[in-house]
Amino acid sequence: MRAFYHSDQALHDPQQYMRFGKVVAPKDLPERTERLLGALAQHGITPEQPAAHGVDPILEIHDEGFVRFLEGLWDRWKDLPERGPEAWPNTFPYWSGRSDEGVRPPCRPTGIVGQMGWYLGDLSVPVGEHCWHSTLRSAETAVSGADAVLAGARAVYSLCRPSGHHARADRASGFCYINNSAVAAQHLRSKFGKVAILDVDAHHGDGTQQIFYRRDDVLTISVHADPVNYYPFFTGYEDERGNGPGEGFNLNLPLAHGAGGAEMQAAVDRAGKAIRDFGAEALVVALGYDAHKDDPIGVLKLEASDFGTIGRQVKGLGLPTLVVQEGGYAIGAIGDCLDAFLGGFKE
Repeated sequence: MRAFYHSDQALHDPQQYMRFGKVVAPKDLPERTERLLGALAQHGITPEQPAAHGVDPILEIHDEGFVRFLEGLWDRWKDLPERGPEAWPNTFPYWSGRSDEGVRPPCRPTGIVGQMGWYLGDLSVPVGEHCWHSTLRSAETAVSGADAVLAGARAVYSLCRPSGHHARADRASGFCYINNSAVAAQHLRSKFGKVAILDVDAHHGDGTQQIFYRRDDVLTISVHADPVNYYPFFTGYEDERGNGPGEGFNLNLPLAHGAGGAEMQAAVDRAGKAIRDFGAEALVVALGYDAHKDDPIGVLKLEASDFGTIGRQVKGLGLPTLVVQEGGYAIGAIGDCLDAFLGGFKE
């Protein structure tokens, strides 16, 4: 398996995270990448440096106003006379969440406070000095992985940080700024007629769902913890099947809190059948390890070895596969999870 990673992704070092009404230490620590690189080394995999693709592949998925906002936010924020350590919103506008529209209207406020409320969806996406730079490198890592698949590679791993699956077409949220999996899937569409995205993470891939919800060329499947009392709360339910042309091309497989490896295996089997029925020609796996039993913000109970089972199931689909790294915040466990996944995939 080939792999891609850029060391600049570790520059992103968030300082703030709101949880249960309290500002706490962030969970997306730069150390996460060190543990995952260690797991790759155990399998003799040396990551390649991604190419500098710039924002063009991102703009195939994301609203340009949103991208330019992220790109320039820190320079605007640092010039404020009174400010905190990172750009952080303090207002959130009401929006209907209409599924028949792919993107919201342009942001009307021109000031930084109003725009932050429009484009930053919650208090888990602070923007610091290096946030955009790391985010761009993360997206380029996903695109370079997709390029390798387009060139004939059967299996590629993109170590992406920050993660991406909560980022919508025009909004960052849930530790995610740009949707790496969606950008990669769109890039794969340049060759493959049908692409499937299988999101395996404790949290629903709400951004990925929103981006492709009205499309029939990209099948989106998310296996995650039941969102009725878990982030992202408002999406991830089984009755969300797509809209208009995308009706029937979105599948959510929520798991009961406390579910373990057996339940995950059954859900991924269901996902595999849907991928085969769809006739996918290529597969993007948005892989998170926050389903591990020790994850500090997780509610599922997978062992590290269960990710080996997932690896075997993914390999069994027999498709050109790009694995894009998503969440996982148990620093002591995520290396073991990737190690198990790679071992299972090799089998």
